[in-house]
Amino acid sequence: MARNRSPYHNPTVPREPLSRRDFLWRAGGGLGGIALASLLAEEQAVGGVLHHPAKAKRVVQLFMAGAASHLDLFDFKPELLKRNGQKADFGEPVETFQDGLGPWLRPIWKFARHGQSGKPISEVVADLGDCVDDMAFIHNMVGKTGVHSSATLLQATGFPTPGFPGAGAWVSYGLGSLNENLPTFVVLPDHRGFASNGPKNWDSAFLPADHQGTVIYPGTAEPIAYLKPPTGRNLTAAAEADGRDLMGTINRAHAADRQGDGRLEARIKSYELAARMQLAAPEALDLSTEPASILKLYGLDHGQSTFDRQINTVEEIDAFGRKCLVARRLLERGVRFVQVWSGNDNGFPRRNWDSHEDVERDHGPLARGMARGASALLKDLKQRGMLEDTIVLWTTEFGRMPSSQGGRGRDHNPYVFTNWLAGGGIKGGVSFGPSDEFGYKPLDRDHPTQVYDVHATILHLLGIDHTRLVVRHDGIDRRLTDVHGHVIRDLLA
Repeated sequence: MARNRSPYHNPTVPREPLSRRDFLWRAGGGLGGIALASLLAEEQAVGGVLHHPAKAKRVVQLFMAGAASHLDLFDFKPELLKRNGQKADFGEPVETFQDGLGPWLRPIWKFARHGQSGKPISEVVADLGDCVDDMAFIHNMVGKTGVHSSATLLQATGFPTPGFPGAGAWVSYGLGSLNENLPTFVVLPDHRGFASNGPKNWDSAFLPADHQGTVIYPGTAEPIAYLKPPTGRNLTAAAEADGRDLMGTINRAHAADRQGDGRLEARIKSYELAARMQLAAPEALDLSTEPASILKLYGLDHGQSTFDRQINTVEEIDAFGRKCLVARRLLERGVRFVQVWSGNDNGFPRRNWDSHEDVERDHGPLARGMARGASALLKDLKQRGMLEDTIVLWTTEFGRMPSSQGGRGRDHNPYVFTNWLAGGGIKGGVSFGPSDEFGYKPLDRDHPTQVYDVHATILHLLGIDHTRLVVRHDGIDRRLTDVHGHVIRDLLA
């Protein structure tokens, strides 16, 4: 049945507004061509054409949800050992999230020096000791808020409010795919559930929808939801393929009459990708093909199939190590950005890094699991020659206070915390931007490091100028680094 047409409709004229490229080709003769050449130069990073030679091809981000304590893991403060139990005098007014201003609290675990760099790290993350000469620590990170949801969004998307693409979505949009059969951006959540904000942390927002993160739960009966048709419906592979072809034909006919609606194209691409993933994803997630030595490296040789109800080290090693091994398998198969989460949203007993009540109880198993998995990932990537072009980023939404809360816990500290990076053009064995003697704020308060600087540095190593990866949205030029960000040159190899 024919669609009703306006009497003024002219089928030879596009119904949708011209794109900037079409307009420039049609207008102004040679001047339009010159303008288009400039436009293309601005956009040359999109789709895999780089602004400058890249040192890295891919990224894996390790995100500690709930706010990991820099003071008990990576940022050693002897002054807290000396003053443990004394009244915490910051010398200035201090605002905390839950009034956690008890006495000074010493590092929960002992610190020891590792590697040729002599980097001191806590015994609870000692598995990373063999890797410190490949790692660059940033100890003067600052946030904008002590609220988990906003602070997590800031680290994940570059903005403290919802509605902006995740860093992985920007990398996917800027560089494109290395494997048509797998997503460009994959998210491996905590096995207990999502962290604060859930999918908003890896949404594509105003970028095309096919750049959003694809959630995978390794080691579960259905690692990727809805990837395969339901069982027991007598649906053959041939029938499924026929149905998919029919749906594609209908969708394309629908899209052809609605030029400019990127949602339709993204939906078509998602169906096509899902079909290809039915073959590629099971192989990528199958750890049975890994040798025993690799399973042991990642801590997956424990032989347990069930775990204690209480938070425990073996379960955390299994969960985080499994995700790190799957991350390596995905990266080597062409996935651009893998995000690995440790810790889910707030709840009791704690199953995240938000240790208000007892740092030792909560951080202990989580930190040992993280350190085992992260160190295995770094060593595995290195022995395969992949670390040199893979960036590993470890982050959390903010740090924790040097004062105690309830005797054994620590309150939120958005004023300073730690990130570390490794691989992909990063200079190893360095510590950048010290915090003050208590680990409360940056030592140089006028020159802190922000998430924009970390994102700018990662994009730079990927061959992208962060100021030129821009998308116009609602009349504003948007980018991952907002209007901020500087490449941290001191971290570049």
